[in-house]
Amino acid sequence: MLIKSELPGLSRLVESVAPTPLQAVQLAPGQPQIWCKLEYLNPSGSTKDRIAAYILSKAWREGTLQTGSLVCEASSGSTSIAMAMVCAQMGLRFVAVMPEGVSNERVKMIRAYGGNVRLCPAETGMDGCIALTEEIARNEGAYLPRQFDNHDNAEAHRRGTAHEILAEIPGRSAGAVVSGVGTGGTLVGLYRGFHDSGCKTIPVLARPVCISEDACYVNGCFRQAECCSFSTCVPGVMDNQSGILRSADLDGMITIEVEEEQALETTRTLIRKGFAVGPSSGLNFAAALEVTKQLDPAMKIVTVFPDRMERYFSTALFRDASS
Repeated sequence: MLIKSELPGLSRLVESVAPTPLQAVQLAPGQPQIWCKLEYLNPSGSTKDRIAAYILSKAWREGTLQTGSLVCEASSGSTSIAMAMVCAQMGLRFVAVMPEGVSNERVKMIRAYGGNVRLCPAETGMDGCIALTEEIARNEGAYLPRQFDNHDNAEAHRRGTAHEILAEIPGRSAGAVVSGVGTGGTLVGLYRGFHDSGCKTIPVLARPVCISEDACYVNGCFRQAECCSFSTCVPGVMDNQSGILRSADLDGMITIEVEEEQALETTRTLIRKGFAVGPSSGLNFAAALEVTKQLDPAMKIVTVFPDRMERYFSTALFRDASS
């Protein structure tokens, strides 16, 4: 039962932030338009601000959290950054548990918000990170948001992101929604939110693949999958049975495979067009273009640009940059 109504500090700013823009994007003449939700314009630079604010404010109102409480989450990057920001605003302490090998930019951002970072051996995968959060909860009394299993993750997008999109898109209708899957919260939440409003939206899972051995090697060494993902180039994207998606019932889901190098090159093209996005945005956009070949051309295809490029400066996305 909810027992608190007021949130502490500046957390109300996160809850009341203006909706991110929805923009029709066409990268080249003759290409279809894709309706893109610019989630990288959220306060900490990613769509994960929504789930951090939703989950932590709900825990506060229920009395689970209070000033000074410890929050601990397993994450490869954006969720931990968002949690660190919201915790800073709410007067909470935060520990991020991350796999070794994540880009240093992400670690620095978390620490800049006052959060702590504990790294797990990369070979233990995200399961190892989750196990360490459980240990911290037992030994230090930490609250665990559990983004991979917490259905409030998807609920934040069902209640917020989906309705923002329908309020702006012409005809208030989305024919298909395209997203890569980490926890599955974005794809599941948008699908449910659209269906709540009467849209018969087709869910499309964007899956990065490395089909060329040469593409998976850099300077003679195999490029290891970052952040415990099967993807070597798109951090935080898991397989199609990840997290919340396992228990979701998404009728008619289509899976679109996108070569990793294509995802990165699409990301670079988006950046050159003025969208300051990370690799998952390129993955989503490339998959959205591909799925238009399978669907009615009159359908409006919606996707999300999940996060900003700054947290990837030391990754493969910028390896060919001149400076």
